Amino acid sequence: MSLKVGFIALGLIGGSIAKNIRRVFPDAYITALNRSSGTLDAALKEGIIDHGTLELDDSFRDCDLIFLCAPVETNIGYLKKLEPYLTENTILTDVGSVKNVIHKAVSGKLKDAVFIGGHPMAGSEKSGYKNSSDHLIENAYYILTPGENASKEHIERYEKLVKDLGAIPLVLQPSMHDRVTAAISHVPHMIAYTLVRLVEKEDSPEQYMKAIAAGGFKDITRIASSDPVMWQQICLENPEHMLELMDKYIDMLKSLRDSIGEGDGETLRETFEDAKNYRDSVQDAPLGPIKKSYVMHLDVEDEPGAIAIVATILSSHGISLKNIGIVHNRIYEEGALRIEFYDRESMALAIADLMEKGYKIFSRN
Repeated sequence: MSLKVGFIALGLIGGSIAKNIRRVFPDAYITALNRSSGTLDAALKEGIIDHGTLELDDSFRDCDLIFLCAPVETNIGYLKKLEPYLTENTILTDVGSVKNVIHKAVSGKLKDAVFIGGHPMAGSEKSGYKNSSDHLIENAYYILTPGENASKEHIERYEKLVKDLGAIPLVLQPSMHDRVTAAISHVPHMIAYTLVRLVEKEDSPEQYMKAIAAGGFKDITRIASSDPVMWQQICLENPEHMLELMDKYIDMLKSLRDSIGEGDGETLRETFEDAKNYRDSVQDAPLGPIKKSYVMHLDVEDEPGAIAIVATILSSHGISLKNIGIVHNRIYEEGALRIEFYDRESMALAIADLMEKGYKIFSRN
């Protein structure tokens, strides 16, 4: 019997998982509900789904898994509507970055449902089905948070699916998941947003800070370009863990401030050394809640057409660029031209091509 899967919403994550399932399980039956008929038409035309609907229908009956891929409040709104279609064999799951809220909702609305929360630790700065990919979650951690009705067999079945899709399953309790993601994703986003606003408010009328912002500032604030509405929702869904960790961060920042004010060089050195050692020990994985960037710099002559020549070399080899621009402040980075790529493979090809042409490369991978 082939796999049968249902999707509530086909956005970036839902669309990517659906495409991945279609690639790995070509005989699977995939049904999807989406508010946009255009998305459903595209998914049908591409052969990703077998059935598309704007309302729940019998195609969701007897699914092996049903993925809730809409915003959390929308997902919660579908819980009671889904109840007639669920069986003891159906695993109901979601893909959200906060887990306590959806677990409490399922416990209150679907007493007998087998719910295992899911959080693929992958994403993109782009959104929507059109930007989905059948390898988005490849080699990424995929956190599973089993509900009270999930048996060992249910969990193992979901783990196997995650492995088959090329991701790495990691089972956590919902509260632990929310605390972990608060530390490694939610609070860092708050720091980035606040630092950007600090510079914005403290900049001179001539905007000198903005003009000379270099690699260090851009790296630490890159995630402040994330979707404001999504992060508004995350803050409202995970306040307990975020507030706890933000308070601890503020205390540590105050302690650092005191060390600077007191001229305590030894404490400053120890603080920076400990942080450096821990940061250097963090696995350099390409996927995660804070996306890795693939950036290289190279020296170019200051002459007309220099950037165009580099772009032509890369485009002739089919290499897509995410961003390209002149570096005006090189305090923290070498090379006059900064190029950002979508993945490690593209950057590696670019380095080889440009080095062959005699360019001096400074890569950050």
